[in-house]
Amino acid sequence: MQKKIELSDQEATLRQLLLDVSNYIGTLDGYSRPQLRFTGGWVRDKLLGVGSKDIDIGIDSMTGFKFGTLMNQYLEQPETQAKYPKSVLGKLAKIEANPEKSKHLETITTKIMGLEIDLVNLRKETYTEDSRNPQMEFGTPEDDALRRDATVNAMFYNLDSAEVEDFTGRGFKDMERGVIKTPLSPYQTFKDDPLRILRAIRFASRLGYSIDEEDEQAMSDNGIHEEFKLKITRERVGIEVTKMLQGPNPHQALHLIDRLGLYGTIFTIPDSEAGPSAETLSHWQKAYDGLRAFVNAETNVYDTGNAVPTIRSILMSNLKDVYSMWLLCAFVPWAKVSHTAQKTNARTSQPAAIAAREGIKADNNSVRLIENAAAHRSHIIAVKNEAIKEEPSTTSPLKRKYENVSRQEQGMAIRRWGPNWRCSVMYAILTETTERAAEDEQPELLRGYADWLSGLKELDLLEAYQLKPLVTGDKLAKALQAKPGPWMSKALEMVVAWQLRNPEESDPEAAISEVRERKRELGLG
Repeated sequence: MQKKIELSDQEATLRQLLLDVSNYIGTLDGYSRPQLRFTGGWVRDKLLGVGSKDIDIGIDSMTGFKFGTLMNQYLEQPETQAKYPKSVLGKLAKIEANPEKSKHLETITTKIMGLEIDLVNLRKETYTEDSRNPQMEFGTPEDDALRRDATVNAMFYNLDSAEVEDFTGRGFKDMERGVIKTPLSPYQTFKDDPLRILRAIRFASRLGYSIDEEDEQAMSDNGIHEEFKLKITRERVGIEVTKMLQGPNPHQALHLIDRLGLYGTIFTIPDSEAGPSAETLSHWQKAYDGLRAFVNAETNVYDTGNAVPTIRSILMSNLKDVYSMWLLCAFVPWAKVSHTAQKTNARTSQPAAIAAREGIKADNNSVRLIENAAAHRSHIIAVKNEAIKEEPSTTSPLKRKYENVSRQEQGMAIRRWGPNWRCSVMYAILTETTERAAEDEQPELLRGYADWLSGLKELDLLEAYQLKPLVTGDKLAKALQAKPGPWMSKALEMVVAWQLRNPEESDPEAAISEVRERKRELGLG
């Protein structure tokens, strides 16, 4: 790992601009020359050889807003116009300080030469027992470093000396070891701001680091978990979870949540006793390990031959679905939680979806995704079992044997499951994976899904949810000499079912004849 930072041309120009502004401020009456530092994540990423367009700039003697205002003033000087055109500085966006918690600590955001810049003064933080929002005051570089969530995020790049500063004394060491570690006592750090638990997990999974053993012990503490529930809004939880699942290693994030006993703190319905049992959670690892196998095409997992790549090629044809599948994987333990005594509304009835809506404040699309996957899970398993003539396990609510399912029935099932049916099938796979106690049962399970999905592909049913009726409702009404009404939706489904049975046919009159013969089913006499 390098210990010196090489600036890009863009960054070097920004550094020179900021130093010129600092020197200019030092010439003004009533002001001392401020010392400037690039701070936090930009320094970490540059040391790791990763580019970053977001730079936080720490200022030692004034607020970010005051510095930004004086920077504007500097750029307006006639002698600087040729060197730094006014267009260099984007529109300054002032962020007001909270007067109750951080008087006079206004920060500013702006865009300079395509770089997203935050200007903020160095600060010291003091916490109270009942809030994660600290009282803030001006601080030294060491104060600012020690308040940060991890030593690898606490290093500064001094613009004057062009050197990296490690005021915690551990930043370089922990980066070399690949460890996330709090600068101060982990117990007190997480007690003051329990959100740092999720940030530690997110950075560990993003960077491929481990978490310091002492930090993990604090993160596993039940008292800290209670502080988390009291101090952290569910919106903030959702933001961190989303970043984890959209990051490079969601598997590691879920594994850490599982191993540290954090599932019930994060994926929960607040103020409710409902939730997955300890026994259910003990099998969750099978789900996230299994999904990693699909994402990474690990063909040797459970010695399944071609099952994993077959399933992957059909269900993961759209890379956008991968995040959705990781999100669903997070709620696999909720699959069999009872519906009773849940917070419900007209649009959400599945406990898994309620936990997503209330526990991580998932957006409406995500809640619908989870609602549909949970609602269709049993039906998907039944259709799959029927197609491959597998009798459902005794834990299934559907206990009869099935005959081979037809193309029509499978196509209509996919239409019922909707556009996200692939994600719903993956949810069914992952839940069944957790229910199979023995590892030697996994190959048979996955081969069954692979055979079923291959059959759907051979029958050209993968996009059945997009199939449109050959005739319109108005044309049907005219052909049947009936007034338009509620019967039309059922009649159009009859047309689609006919099309699924007769994939080679394209004559609308044949479809109309099908509906005409079944008029009585439509209540048309």
